[in-house]
This record gives sequence, structure tokens and C-alpha cells, in this order.
Amino acid sequence: MVSESEAGVFLLMRLVTLKARPEFLRIRGGARWSCSNFVIETKLRPEAHEIIQGPRFGFTVTKALGNAVTRNRIRRRLKSAIQALDASSAKDGHDYVLIARADAGTCAYETLQKDLEQALQRVHHPRKDGSRKESRDRPARS
Repeated sequence: MVSESEAGVFLLMRLVTLKARPEFLRIRGGARWSCSNFVIETKLRPEAHEIIQGPRFGFTVTKALGNAVTRNRIRRRLKSAIQALDASSAKDGHDYVLIARADAGTCAYETLQKDLEQALQRVHHPRKDGSRKESRDRPARS
């Protein structure tokens, strides 16, 4: 029998998803990073949920992005990109929410994967000085 590594089969990690609205709302205010394809938010899971092993992911694809077929296609592309990631990219005990943008449905799949890898790196390793890019700085509200 040929082993999976010899056959060149790439094993996909099992994707555990967020389902309930309170789970999505809990992640608001955590580490956040955005690109042209999506916004990613993450927060460490509370100890009460430590029964669940590994990272969990939630997906938000609004009706503004298109009809149900288009939204499902975007969601499937994001899920596939996550499953193809190196297992160490997403941290155990963290919950992630990906908020899709219009470009997520039309960009090259390789670009989507690269953006996701970079996003996971950025949310777990923020800038040391706490500064943001100049283009993202907004004047303070009064």
C-alpha cells in the first residue's frame, strides 16, 4: 500500500466553524487586520470553551456581495484557503472571523492564500510600537 506522503496527497485540517451570533460578537474588539479580500478578527477563547481543541473560524459574507450563489462561492474559497494553510499558522485556543470583501470572489486563489497567511501573521504579531499605517490613521473624533 502506498503511504499518503508518497502519493502526494495533502491532508486538509478539519475546519471547526463558529455558528452562533454571540460567538461572532465576542470576537469583536480583538486583534484585527484587513486587506482587499477580507478582514480578519481574532481573540483568545475563554477557558470555559477549552473543551474544543484547535482554532475555530467564522465567516461573514454579506448580501451586498451578491446573490446566494456568489456568497457561497466566496465562503467556499475562504474555507478552502484556510484548510490549505500550514497547521501552525492558526493558533490553538483562538477564534477567528473572516469578513469577506468583494475581491474575495474574483482574485486569484494563490493571492487569497497569501493574504490569509499574511493576515494570520499580522494578527498574532502586531507592530511593537503600536503604530498603524499612515493610510489607516484617522483623525480623532471630538
